[in-house]
Amino acid sequence: MEATAAAAAPEPEVKDKIHWVLSLPFFGVHLVALSAFFVGFRWRDVAVCVALYYVRMFFVVTGYHRYFSHRSYKTGRVYQLLLAVACTTSAQKGPLWWAAHHRHHHRASDQVEDLHSPLQRGFWWSHVGWILSSKYEDTRFDLIRDFAAYPELRWLNKWHLVPPVLLAVALYLIGGTSMLVWGFFVSTALLWHGSFTINSLAHLFGRRRYKTADTSRNNWLLSLITCGEGWHNNHHYHQNTANQGWFWWEFDPAFYVLKLLSWLRVVSDLRLPTDAVKYAHLRYSDEERAGLRQPLVGLPAPQVSEAA
Repeated sequence: MEATAAAAAPEPEVKDKIHWVLSLPFFGVHLVALSAFFVGFRWRDVAVCVALYYVRMFFVVTGYHRYFSHRSYKTGRVYQLLLAVACTTSAQKGPLWWAAHHRHHHRASDQVEDLHSPLQRGFWWSHVGWILSSKYEDTRFDLIRDFAAYPELRWLNKWHLVPPVLLAVALYLIGGTSMLVWGFFVSTALLWHGSFTINSLAHLFGRRRYKTADTSRNNWLLSLITCGEGWHNNHHYHQNTANQGWFWWEFDPAFYVLKLLSWLRVVSDLRLPTDAVKYAHLRYSDEERAGLRQPLVGLPAPQVSEAA
């Protein structure tokens, strides 16, 4: 009886804390990126750095986020795989891991269960701390059953480091050490933090047009560095649209490219907000509008304990 009871006992829950050993590659990329000050400076390397930043940001935005997480448009199986491979060059783990955790974020945005809420755990944790925690190392397959049905995506999710490593090798063979450092390591570190600003800064700074159960905000500056993801309050109000900039002045280059791809019939059925959704804020009372303008204050200190 005792052996049976012991076998049935649940495993202890992994707490929210940074696993410093597992996080060594993350810090290693930043350390190598700093070597850019010593490997020399060539304009072509900087151009490759900027180009790979925005190209990979586009795939993170349109692939990991708007397609795999929210299914805001449709595409065929071939482009779906190519999209997933391009996404993994960002070194942000696999498509199933990324989308599953993002879906969980939307289920509990800024609530206690939210894995990266600045309201619950502070800026540092929401920006990067949660990624370094062993608690979120595994893929939540229960939240991504639709795409987990594809064996090629499951394989890529497991071997997600293959594309970024191949990219790094190609850059070294093309342009040597300096292109490797600038084109991969500097670009990747910038890409990581550019992406992470939506989890952190887009819940802290900007304007709120719509009433949501979280602190999401629209921020034009973040849209410039994330190919249109900065219209975050729009997104949290109605999350399944292929565009996040809903008005002509809301710059959303990722959507413009998706529109072009739809004309070329690479993607289809782009989901857009209806007028009832876009103009819902016009029905708010003065008190409701005043409430949306209230700044967020009193952020908690990050709740991170010692390493595992």
